[in-house]
Amino acid sequence: MLATLEAYPDLRSADQFLALQAELEGTENRVNVARMRFNDVVEDFNGAIRRLPGSLVAGIGNLQRKAYFTADAGDEQAVQVRIHYSEYAD
Repeated sequence: MLATLEAYPDLRSADQFLALQAELEGTENRVNVARMRFNDVVEDFNGAIRRLPGSLVAGIGNLQRKAYFTADAGDEQAVQVRIHYSEYAD
């Protein structure tokens, strides 16, 4: 997205682009919060099935430890967003 900004400096001030940029940032934040909450719940669950009485229930219900969320290799790179400038030009 930064390369697009350099190629089209007028795009930086476009209201629609600024709204898109804010939406993408908000989406990244929501994904990060969801990942942290998921891992917190997994940590609580794994701890509960190791302690009494949870370990007894886990044994009866055949409950197993759950894995934390981990990203696949290469997923740490930002998603490429392509914008057709002509759609937003005045």
